[in-house]
Amino acid sequence: MDLITKERDRLLQRTARVYGLSFTVVSLLCLVLPGAVSTTALLVSLPLFVLIGIAQFRMGISRSGLWVAVTLVAGLGILVFATTIGDRPSQAGFAALVELTAASMAASALVLTSTAPRIAALIVSFLVTGTALLVLTSELQWPLRTAGVYVLGWVLPALVAIWISAGVPQVAKRINSIGRAHRAERQASELEAQRRQGARLLHDTVLATLTLLAHSGVGVSPEALRQQAGDDARLLRQLRMGGNPTPTAENVGTETSPVQVVDETVLGTTLESVKQRFGRMGLEVSWHGTGQVLLPSQTLDAFLLALAECLENVRRHSGVTQAHVTITDDDTKVRALVTDAGVGFNIADIDEAKLGFTESVVARLRDVGGNARLFSAPGSGTTVVLEVPRGEPGA
Repeated sequence: MDLITKERDRLLQRTARVYGLSFTVVSLLCLVLPGAVSTTALLVSLPLFVLIGIAQFRMGISRSGLWVAVTLVAGLGILVFATTIGDRPSQAGFAALVELTAASMAASALVLTSTAPRIAALIVSFLVTGTALLVLTSELQWPLRTAGVYVLGWVLPALVAIWISAGVPQVAKRINSIGRAHRAERQASELEAQRRQGARLLHDTVLATLTLLAHSGVGVSPEALRQQAGDDARLLRQLRMGGNPTPTAENVGTETSPVQVVDETVLGTTLESVKQRFGRMGLEVSWHGTGQVLLPSQTLDAFLLALAECLENVRRHSGVTQAHVTITDDDTKVRALVTDAGVGFNIADIDEAKLGFTESVVARLRDVGGNARLFSAPGSGTTVVLEVPRGEPGA
């Protein structure tokens, strides 16, 4: 039996328990009214009411047909005793018997519609109980009227059971459909995130190197170009083999590093590697600020790659060969200020479609909950403020 069928049956069982017990209590309250039935009939019926209550409670837990049988037999016993022992039932007693047979016992219909044998048992129970009710109460009310109430009492729970049985699989299909749509959307988002990450990495490394080569490596030594090209080649091989350049757990730290690196990325993007790279490329970077800062690996990766892209922009566009990086931190954030005294530019002239700042800096930091702010003006140099949340190392 699959999970959906089990859940359907569990829902029907619990509904039958609540439905049956509610009308059993109502029937008992009517039966104990003074003069409803004879005292002897009441005393004999009370244990049977307790038995019905126990059976209906168990009906809500177990799928066994035993509890349905106990409910029906005990109910028929109450009907026989109440109408044959002592005086005939009053109108209150008659109402109690109708509620018992047409409502309390009819709760069994909720659990007798799932299979062919159970449907057969439902039909037999309906006919036997109805016949007994009409024969034993024919003197108390016109039988046709009693039959109408009785049939309605059994048809309603049966229809509810059929509706639930038909509705649960439809709901399950809808849930599965929503789940498939969610998984497809998540996969598309993951693929888009991987595409953007690949584009950022290629822009920050390979395209930067190709730009240098296109300009004959002006200001950069041949050895630095060879080393940079080798690093880019390793990156391309990793991407071609399906690798995902993300941090791996390996502690790295240097005495001269302003940032205590918690994890080393696959690209070797530690702060020391950033310093060495731009030292080879002819950009003198002065480092200032805090001595040790701990960052989660993913945040560290985004922070250092964004910082490297800012320094690359200084090297390529500022017209100067010196930059300053100041790293500070507090209880919630780590900040890096990248400043240069270069030519500057009008911020309004930045093309939002370019990868350089929009993707490689701003979007990269926002992916880890950070932010970037840019300040510049023609002839006044440029300052970039990078912020990332501290988080917990190794998160």
